Amino acid sequence: MPQEYVPILILLAMASGFAVLNLGISFFFGKRRPSPEKDVAYECGIVPETSARGRFSIKFFLVAMLFIIFDVETIFLFPWAVVLRQMGGYAFVAMLPFMFLLVASLVYEWKRGALEWD
Repeated sequence: MPQEYVPILILLAMASGFAVLNLGISFFFGKRRPSPEKDVAYECGIVPETSARGRFSIKFFLVAMLFIIFDVETIFLFPWAVVLRQMGGYAFVAMLPFMFLLVASLVYEWKRGALEWD
């Protein structure tokens, strides 16, 4: 085994040992006092109103998927912005169709009312 990996393996072993040691100490020496109050699902300090298995509106999933799509597309803009000055006009022209589709799809979703939250 190459000598460069030995410090990494030592660090990994120490971190794993520390985690296992802490979990073992809390498991064997920790106090267990179960109560009905501790068994309730925690929702930011508020008593849950409905079951966690409740159904969501399709609107929620549509907005979530649109957010993910536009978020991923926005991530593609960061490498482009970094090399824009070095590549000059070619990078700008190459990104125009992508930006056009991004803006056109956003306008389409806006006009269709997909971004309205009822």
